[in-house]
Amino acid sequence: MAMVLLCFVLAACGSRPTTGALEVSLEPAPGAKTHYILIATTRERDETPGTFFNGERRDKGMDFAEASISVPPSHKPGQIEWPDSAPGNPKTDFVTRQAGYIDGDDAFKAKLNARLAQLPKGKRTVFLFIHGYNTLFAEGLYRFTQFVHDSDYEGVPVLFTWASRGQLQDYVYDLNSAAIARDSLERTIHALVNSNAEEVVVLAHSMGNWLMMETAARIPLKDRKHLDGKIKRVVLAAPDIDIDVFKAQLRRLGKPPNPYLIVVSKDDRALRLSRAIAGGKERVGAYSDDEELAELGAIVVDLTELDSLDGANHSKFAQLAGYAPELEALFKQKSITQHNDAGALAQTGADLGSFIGGTVQTAVTLPIKIVTAPFGGLSQ
Repeated sequence: MAMVLLCFVLAACGSRPTTGALEVSLEPAPGAKTHYILIATTRERDETPGTFFNGERRDKGMDFAEASISVPPSHKPGQIEWPDSAPGNPKTDFVTRQAGYIDGDDAFKAKLNARLAQLPKGKRTVFLFIHGYNTLFAEGLYRFTQFVHDSDYEGVPVLFTWASRGQLQDYVYDLNSAAIARDSLERTIHALVNSNAEEVVVLAHSMGNWLMMETAARIPLKDRKHLDGKIKRVVLAAPDIDIDVFKAQLRRLGKPPNPYLIVVSKDDRALRLSRAIAGGKERVGAYSDDEELAELGAIVVDLTELDSLDGANHSKFAQLAGYAPELEALFKQKSITQHNDAGALAQTGADLGSFIGGTVQTAVTLPIKIVTAPFGGLSQ
């Protein structure tokens, strides 16, 4: 436990984008690519230039914003090239090209539909990201931009950012902020589903999974069926959820039309700390039994053997972005989702590296295990 805390203290000593990190740069950078992100939030506005939102909770309801973030031509997959100082150099750093507030729900929905209208039919998708614990506003925005960029996502990205203070010691504050945000997240999901989007994909990270699952469990069954019609896939990355709570949530939610995709890593130091705080109960994102999660009706992507780009091993999911199309193709294979009469695992330990290598005809090796099982493991 002491070593885990030490790792986090050392990590916290590094520079983090507390204020002013989103100062706009208009400097040209050939080869850089800009991504437009819509934002729904329960954070309090911050009048400090280049900051927009802080970690305190908004008094009432939600707020909205938009931002265009540029990714440098020298970008390396899975990483965020933070500038040493704002606004940064767009040739080498992530930089903000434009950012501003959006005045209310109606204006947010109008901008969403306007963006969707610019896309051809069949491509009008929305990608919703819900960040986790200990995340500053700029960190959540830039991490989502990295994922959007590396996955070559072509739809409309929407960030739901709740009032995390971005401080290790504020775990309970963050958890309570996530609880307060449930109504606002539900409102956001309804807005996305009721837009002109053809489908919605949801990705949550860390404590954001608790927020997402609690929100889903509160929605009446008839409303969930309406939402399920457009929500194509739900990805739970490093879920910071007590395993017993997760099982209870699944029992209440019942069988989804598409299995959840759970990204786990048993060496996740952040979840090890969360487990210690939570009385020793295992967290879903570092759960020791992949097959049990699969029997609950999930597709499990185990990244334990993957070398992480962060010291806490908590953001490995970001490294999967570059292989999103191949992952989606793999999940569509009949061998991944078919049921069998014996109720045994349909597939265990699928070799993603070999699949991707065969798909793109390159020698790619990723130490990733995929475990899946037919539905039926969870009693209703």
